[in-house]
Amino acid sequence: MANGRYRRVLLKLSGEVLMGDQPFGIDPDTVARVAAEVKAAKDTGLELCLVIGGGNIFRGMAGAAKGMDRAQADYMGMLATVMNALAMQNALEQLGVQTRVQSAIEMDKVCEPVIRRRAERHLEKGRIVIFAAGVGAPYFTTDSGAALRAAEMKCDALLKGTSVDGVYDADPKKVVTAKRYQTLSYDRVLSDNLKVMDASAVALCRDNAIPIVVFSIREQGNILKVLDQSGTFTVVQQEGN
Repeated sequence: MANGRYRRVLLKLSGEVLMGDQPFGIDPDTVARVAAEVKAAKDTGLELCLVIGGGNIFRGMAGAAKGMDRAQADYMGMLATVMNALAMQNALEQLGVQTRVQSAIEMDKVCEPVIRRRAERHLEKGRIVIFAAGVGAPYFTTDSGAALRAAEMKCDALLKGTSVDGVYDADPKKVVTAKRYQTLSYDRVLSDNLKVMDASAVALCRDNAIPIVVFSIREQGNILKVLDQSGTFTVVQQEGN
């Protein structure tokens, strides 16, 4: 594999990561910093695709909780992910990285539709593919979209960059004695309702034997550390691996 462990991975980022220190929206400096880390990972020879959430702009479930129609709110959230994908594409291309955005909701003026074989060809040519608009249907999160695209692209792992450095038995921001897991099984995550990804995403990764690697994207240089196994992270995988 390109870096000794993985040949092709999907990197899932929460939309909140792109806010930086702002209360909402897209912080260009933060996007540029993350793009530089993504480029460094690609430069190891890795084939890389991305999925970015939309919570920095609009979160469908939050809208539904305030009385909006859930389907309508989810579609708005999907559009937010397209905005984030275009922002990341711009930052990557300013660094000289060829990038394609594919959206599950067709909008041919700004990006390609999701076409699996075309996406595979882009990866083979050394381009980064950013998948946007989740699965293209309401009631599914971008975690489910990430798991689906990771399975379609036959990725060796799904890397989930969050604000914490792994999966804990309690919220480490609230419980000082919270314990971080080194490894977990998919079934343990589901049975204990650990907040790694939503249940459908975890089940999809389990059924396709795709390890989920949870790490902190806020720590600079962490993507490369995770790839060479020197960073701090939690791996969710088949029991016994």
